[in-house]
Amino acid sequence: MDRGAVLVTVGGWRPGRVLEALPATPSARILRLEVPGWPGSTAGQHVDIRLTAEDGYQAVRSYSLGSYGPGDTIELAVDEIPEGEVSPYLVEDVLPGDELEVKGPLGGYFVWRPGGEGPVQLIAGGSGIVPLMAMVRAATDAGAAASVRLLYSVRTASDAIYRDELERLADDGGVGLTWRYTRAAPDGWTDPVGRLDEDALRAATWEPSQEPIVYVCGPTGFVEHVADALVGWGHEPARIRTERFGGA
Repeated sequence: MDRGAVLVTVGGWRPGRVLEALPATPSARILRLEVPGWPGSTAGQHVDIRLTAEDGYQAVRSYSLGSYGPGDTIELAVDEIPEGEVSPYLVEDVLPGDELEVKGPLGGYFVWRPGGEGPVQLIAGGSGIVPLMAMVRAATDAGAAASVRLLYSVRTASDAIYRDELERLADDGGVGLTWRYTRAAPDGWTDPVGRLDEDALRAATWEPSQEPIVYVCGPTGFVEHVADALVGWGHEPARIRTERFGGA
């Protein structure tokens, strides 16, 4: 029996040791975990995280992976939901060296692999950037970033997870990056501020005639609004993949 099989607990849970807990925004953290025996993941997949209290009570929540590929290290970016059961602990209390139970990788629909035909359009709202970040990284590593566009809607610049990395990749001639600020923009910003509307969506994304595969991730209302607008514009529904985030 291999080492990975020994470390899998009942039901497919694996112990994950926190290597780093880094601030991402005022309300979010990036967690890097070492998960011995991890089988690797495809960009866009997620994991379940299980916490067990001293009295035996357990809480399980799903979190997208910002990482992809082989190796024993995975990355999550967790945005705190104040009334949540799990995210406040992950954002406020977890320290390097702590252990979390991890199950995964999970999901086979909301994923991206190199080699697909046509351009790729990524549209994120808030912490919905996390699985799309894995796709950006995968496309960059595969030399396919020029065919990828990312439209990222956030309240303010300080709320943007992975902001520095995204700016660097865009400046290096990789993924096409467009920001949409819904509450306040940085100094010197000249584009409109507010909810992502159809005009802004069309200006920043591939046209239907180019037949992109589209990935939309964020809060339910955001995802439904964007998906409806894309279909109304003429995008094929079968080429639009969505993932919704809820409280955790």
